[in-house]
Amino acid sequence: MSTKKHKAGFTIVELLISLAITVLMLTAVAIAINASAMNYKENKSIFDTVNSARQALYRITTQLRTASLVDANDPGHQCSFFDKDDNRMTYSYNSSDDTLYLIDNSTSVSYTLCENVTAMTFSKTPTDDDGLYAKSVQISMTVSDGNITQNFSAAAVIRRSLD
Repeated sequence: MSTKKHKAGFTIVELLISLAITVLMLTAVAIAINASAMNYKENKSIFDTVNSARQALYRITTQLRTASLVDANDPGHQCSFFDKDDNRMTYSYNSSDDTLYLIDNSTSVSYTLCENVTAMTFSKTPTDDDGLYAKSVQISMTVSDGNITQNFSAAAVIRRSLD
């Protein structure tokens, strides 16, 4: 009869090797999850910036199309107009804080429409009559988030000036 001197099981070396492999695999999974979370944050930030710019352009074009008068002599970074209720409003881009504002001139209240704006121009086409008012406005906007830059453009024909 022979007696077994070794019991069945893992040696300490085998356990240490399996522990090292498990640590390496968990580290790789943690790095992948962290990269995925960082990528999600960046994409969400870019999406928010682009979405805000699109909404601002939609609002600008809608209000300018229904405006009664648009000032053709404003500087390129702003656009003043009288809305459908004859309130004087101004879209104004401030390059010092990279923000586009809507200013209600009757109440002097300023609303932030879009942040992260790196460039904005309003190109106005004057009416043929006196050149004081615009018959159309071309809008160019550039937004930036991190190292991603996106350009937008839109145009609005002032419908009230078509009469």
